[in-house]
Amino acid sequence: MNTGSLSFKCSIVRGGTSKGIYILENELPTDPILREKVILSIFGSPDIRQIDGLGGADLLTSKCAIIGPPSILEADVDYTFAQVSIDEQHVEFNSNCGNISAGVGPFAINNGLVRAVEPLTNVRIHLKNIGKVITAEVPVINGKAAVDGDFEIDGVPGTGARIALDWSNVIGGMTGKLLPTGNAMDIIEHEGRKFHVSIVDAGTISFFVPAEDMGIKGTETPQQMMADKELVDLIEAVRGKACQLVGFVDDWRKAKSWNQFLPFFNIVTRSVDFTGINGKKMKAEDVDLICRLSSMGLIHKAYAGSGSISLAASARIQDSVVYNVLSDEAKKRNMLYIGHASGRMPAESIAEYNKKGELILKKLNFFRTARVILDGTVYVRESTLK
Repeated sequence: MNTGSLSFKCSIVRGGTSKGIYILENELPTDPILREKVILSIFGSPDIRQIDGLGGADLLTSKCAIIGPPSILEADVDYTFAQVSIDEQHVEFNSNCGNISAGVGPFAINNGLVRAVEPLTNVRIHLKNIGKVITAEVPVINGKAAVDGDFEIDGVPGTGARIALDWSNVIGGMTGKLLPTGNAMDIIEHEGRKFHVSIVDAGTISFFVPAEDMGIKGTETPQQMMADKELVDLIEAVRGKACQLVGFVDDWRKAKSWNQFLPFFNIVTRSVDFTGINGKKMKAEDVDLICRLSSMGLIHKAYAGSGSISLAASARIQDSVVYNVLSDEAKKRNMLYIGHASGRMPAESIAEYNKKGELILKKLNFFRTARVILDGTVYVRESTLK
């Protein structure tokens, strides 16, 4: 008997290059304050080691997926994403995560929320955080989500069954527009310097800035970037001013307290040879551009799934920061290969301009693998909920 503890059934699932705690909606309290306290306790936050919980003391492993029955006819399941702060008593619900979304389909199939159809099961996932629906195409074997396959993603050892996620319906999820400012590129000034910024709301809202504007090569490791305090401060300042430009805050200094997780801040540069943090050597011809993504004050060790959607969409927007670093050949291809800190990641976008000059995005796909690692029961201290 666990005196003084409350129990919650949950699963640990790797989705793409992230790992999270997946829990059924009816396991958690309906009161939002209590729900946040339970989630923090499950992860062991706030604590930089998350030693008294299931969190892995890393931005990529401090994530939660709350799964429930569909609340709209167009979906098969509801999915609420929660980014759990490691060192602060805060859970961010105003965002979404593409990598964690890759595990929703397998979790739903394995838990009987969606009828398994072989060899592929389409799972329509309602992103409750932003009110949009994505579709996951999940390989199925013997009534369960397949694990083994030949698809490889950099940042995850080995290979697995390929899950295709279509985010073409997630345009303007946070602002209602693909281009919140109406421009493919804006110029932001800070301390006498100019920064070219493309603000794109597809998949998730993201800011894109050329590496040369930030005074770096763009191939630096996350560790090198985080060690450069001036760069970290500059990223937050430019991010804040872009948030103010969109109208999220009335003073750019408030952006961090308004939302630490979003918008993603991306530093991009043309493709060159580079070495990933895992020692993998990449040739310039293996990728179409190189990107470093910042969120919650940290540099991503791979690349965000939903971030890849906004980047893939940006690749089709003429005169955007992303479009301008691509080769002519890459601009014509549907598949884009993103160079990131652990290697590369493919994303697919199909688009065309209509007679009015409006960009129509017909397909926005990225591809992941996912695996349920553990099903079990987590215990939290009753005292932490008071």
